[in-house]
Amino acid sequence: MSEFADTAPYYRTYRPGIPDPAVRLLTRAVAGRTDPVLLDLGSGTGQVPLALHEVFTEIDVVERDAGMLAEAGQALAGIPSTTVRTHNTTAEQFVPPRPGWAADMVTICRAFHWMDQSAVLGVLDTCTAKDAVVVVMGDGSLWTARTDWTDDLRALIQEYTGPRRKAGKDKTYTAHDRPYREILGESVFSAVEEHTIPVERAWTPDTVIGYLYSTSFSSRPLIAGDAGNKEERELRVKDFEQRARTLLTGHAARGGLVEHARFDVLLARRP
Repeated sequence: MSEFADTAPYYRTYRPGIPDPAVRLLTRAVAGRTDPVLLDLGSGTGQVPLALHEVFTEIDVVERDAGMLAEAGQALAGIPSTTVRTHNTTAEQFVPPRPGWAADMVTICRAFHWMDQSAVLGVLDTCTAKDAVVVVMGDGSLWTARTDWTDDLRALIQEYTGPRRKAGKDKTYTAHDRPYREILGESVFSAVEEHTIPVERAWTPDTVIGYLYSTSFSSRPLIAGDAGNKEERELRVKDFEQRARTLLTGHAARGGLVEHARFDVLLARRP
């Protein structure tokens, strides 16, 4: 089962998009190229291609979760002047759509930690332009955020899913133990520049709950658990949602639901 089973509609609606400064940074990175090609790995519901589609002539979207890919396909359908292809496969198993195809930019957003990183970088060495840019980017989550309201929210989630952060139905999340800059530096894309973009997000109880249902650590199936019958599991989700809404409404009244985050962007090229 995918780590994101049953999360796709929530992911498309409630996941924060790519910050505008990041969009401008990536746009500058391919400026002046003729008919540039974008390869987006671990695309989820297609947030990166949606943000960058005006820059590229061709976009290849790779996502192993069929539900996520279906949402991405719907979101990207009908984009003018851009050819969009979707691939229901893993980043490690991606095959270029035609002989001679080469990506000018590869984007991996909030997904590199799920991948066999060295294997993916090896694949990219075979299907990218000589001056291609490999972009690894992302931010934290409401699980990792440290504020009064996110601390209380995390404690509530743990009452339903257990003390350790989940990564889907039957897995525990394992944080990567090496900086991405170091991993990229050991690949053929060893010329790495790093950018940090401060982000402030204002949430509401509704958007927080929708976001939680989009994650691998508090999706509806995880909150529901395995015990009892279907009706009992649905009641468990309703109970969680009611308690979360009460908690969030209280914090919103006292000081707002504000998240201060950082969006990190690594641009890696061949030296």
